[in-house]
Amino acid sequence: MGHQTSTPPVIGIAGGVGSGKSTVAAILGGLGCLVLDADAQAKAVLDDQQVREQLVRWWGDKVVGADGNVDRSAVASIVFADDEQRRRLESLIHPRVIRMQKDAIRDADPSVTPAVVLDVPLLFEAGMDALCDSVIFVETPKAARLDRVQAGRGWDKAELARRQATQWPLETKKAKSDVVVINAGDRADVEKQVRAVFERIRPKPGP
Repeated sequence: MGHQTSTPPVIGIAGGVGSGKSTVAAILGGLGCLVLDADAQAKAVLDDQQVREQLVRWWGDKVVGADGNVDRSAVASIVFADDEQRRRLESLIHPRVIRMQKDAIRDADPSVTPAVVLDVPLLFEAGMDALCDSVIFVETPKAARLDRVQAGRGWDKAELARRQATQWPLETKKAKSDVVVINAGDRADVEKQVRAVFERIRPKPGP
C-alpha cells in the first residue's frame, strides 16, 4: 500500500452485496472526494472493441445487442450461472478497470481533491485494495441488505445468498479493512460516521 506524496490518499470501500457502499461513496463525494465508480468503468470497458470481440469469440453473437454494443444482461446470465465463465470475464475486465483507476489516481490533483474513493463491488477479490491507503468496511444487518436488493434489484433471499457466495466472506473483508462504518439505515448517522473517518484519513495541511 502507499503512494507518492503528490497524489491524494486513496480510500477503498468494501462490504456485502446491498450494504450501501455507494451511499458511503456519495457522502465522501459530497465532501469533495473524487469517486471512481468501478461499475461505470466496467461498463465502459465492455464497450471497448477488443473486449467485445473477445466476448464474441467466447460466447457467440448472442452477447451483442442490436445496437452493436455488448448486451450486459446476456453476459450476466452466462457468468452468474457458471463460476468458470465469471472468472474468465473478470480476468478480462479487472486489469483494464485497475489501469483506469491507476490513471485517475495518478492524475488527481491533491490541491483540489482531498481523497480518491474506489467504489468497487469486488475491491479485495480484484486486488484493488492494493491501490488503497485505507479501506472502509460498510457493515449492514442482513435483513436491511435483503430489503435493499429486493427493492432495488428485485432479488429474493436465495439470489442474495448466491451473489454473496461468489465473493469473499464478509468477516474476511471486515478483518482486512481499516475502519468499519455501521449502516443500519439512518443516513444522518452514516454521514456522521463517514465524516469522522474522513477527518482522520484526509491529509493535514502543512505548517
